[in-house]
Amino acid sequence: MMFERFTPDARTAVVHAQEHARRLGHQHLGCEHLLLAVVATDQPAGAALRERGVTPERVEEEIVRQVGLGAGSALFGTLNRDALASIGIDLDAVRARIEESFGPDALTRADETVGRGPRPSRLNARRAVPPGLVRRWRRRGRARRAVLTATAPACTGLYQTTGARPSGHIPFTARAKESLANTVREAQARHDHAIGVEHLALGLIAVTSGPVPSVLSALGVSAPALRAAIVDRYRQAG
Repeated sequence: MMFERFTPDARTAVVHAQEHARRLGHQHLGCEHLLLAVVATDQPAGAALRERGVTPERVEEEIVRQVGLGAGSALFGTLNRDALASIGIDLDAVRARIEESFGPDALTRADETVGRGPRPSRLNARRAVPPGLVRRWRRRGRARRAVLTATAPACTGLYQTTGARPSGHIPFTARAKESLANTVREAQARHDHAIGVEHLALGLIAVTSGPVPSVLSALGVSAPALRAAIVDRYRQAG
């Protein structure tokens, strides 16, 4: 019910936060991913943060330094996303298809076995299968996926508004849930019915423990100063 009150921009920010978490190979959606999504928006809150040095590049650098990269991220980390996009290859779509076909943890399993090579027993087993039978299995698999795609229900809720497709569920951390609760309280305190990116930003800044305060400290900015800047920006706009 809370997400129904989110503005389209706020919903998009939450979806992008999940994409950041997946891209970094993290099995959770935390405040750090929400912060990374908020600072990248074209909303006044994002601009206020970037003007004070809280940029997407610096935030992601601190996330990687403090939290690290999760399993699965290495499979896509060395690929040139822009170059592939120019020839019609969408890395996010590729990742989504892999997880749709083999499960949300498929990239984790694959990343853990990178460099090990195939096991001899499995390699021999593959060679023993007649090529014609392999082709038949592949045709059946493509037909089955086509039926599932054609009959799959439309996405609802958060993803319906943004047009994005979820590829595996990434759970919110306890602190991320805390920041979202702060977001609702910020909207209530300002007597705003809709929850926007500014409320997301203020809710994140209000969290006193975890990655976000650590990232802000590393960037040399204080939460009170950021809060004042965001509130002032929207006061001027109002």
